[in-house]
Amino acid sequence: MSESNILGWGLVGASNVARNRLVNAINSQPDSRIVAVMSRDLDRAQAFARECNISAAYDSLDAMLADPNVHCVYISTTNDLHYAQTLAAARAGKHVLCEKPLALELAQAREMVDACQRAGVVLGTNHHMRNSVIHRKARQMILDGAIGKPLSARLLRAMYLPANLHTWRISAAAGGGAILDMTVHDADIARFVLNSEVESVVAIKTQQGLGVGDIEDTVMGVFAFCNGVLCQFHDSFVVKHADMHFEIHGTDGSLYAEKAMSGQGGGKLFLRRGDARTEIDCGAYEELHTRAVKLFNAAVRGHGQPAVSGEDGVRSLQIALAVRDAANTGRRVYL
Repeated sequence: MSESNILGWGLVGASNVARNRLVNAINSQPDSRIVAVMSRDLDRAQAFARECNISAAYDSLDAMLADPNVHCVYISTTNDLHYAQTLAAARAGKHVLCEKPLALELAQAREMVDACQRAGVVLGTNHHMRNSVIHRKARQMILDGAIGKPLSARLLRAMYLPANLHTWRISAAAGGGAILDMTVHDADIARFVLNSEVESVVAIKTQQGLGVGDIEDTVMGVFAFCNGVLCQFHDSFVVKHADMHFEIHGTDGSLYAEKAMSGQGGGKLFLRRGDARTEIDCGAYEELHTRAVKLFNAAVRGHGQPAVSGEDGVRSLQIALAVRDAANTGRRVYL
């Protein structure tokens, strides 16, 4: 592919996920390259650029958005910054892949979607777990009737937050907490696999050692879906000895996606009917962020949609905010 056809990406935020996941995901595609990185700390941006062989480093978002070589941006700053940065990118005519949650308020997320539509740019939400071959296979098996009528599900994403991430994720200043960091992912993957919308939620949140101020580090609750499925979820920053999984139970069988709820995209899928338990061949593994970028690039070129749209991001945020409301009030919250 000629250089004139290459999509130039700018990284908004010199983050760990950008360094460890998106740099390779973007540069491994034949039709995209990272051409710029922006951080409010210029030294950090320049160090990131040297480490990742990126040609331009900025400490101003407006300056990076003015770079004609930048066609798409990946936003991985703290949650409180996503809204304004996405609006700025839309005004500049740049396509946006934004980390979850899209914003801290539902009205802001909806405005982000509207702004990108008006500007004619693609907006994707980086709910990367939708790209897991296991979750995609589970969804298709449910659609094909492999477990009969779905009845219930359980999501476990209890893990121990690495020490280097004991920053904004466990405080209120930038929109941290287990609900906006983890439950928002649960909402998206449950909607996707179960192919239904959440009707209402109940939840209890607490602190078990890491939360600062009134920010939760653990939450449990239930999504009640429009198709009648009840989905239990458990998200935590403080559990050191658990495997993250997703299980779905139906009238004719159960699916177990074992060790499948991490950001790594691994795990195995099993179908159980009675005492018989069979491992399912889910096909070739594809790194989650790499598939997200591949589909996003195609959408920018007018072919298909991102793996997770801006509208999907609005919906997952709405569910997460309802979970927070339910936990704060002790009431069942309807969407």
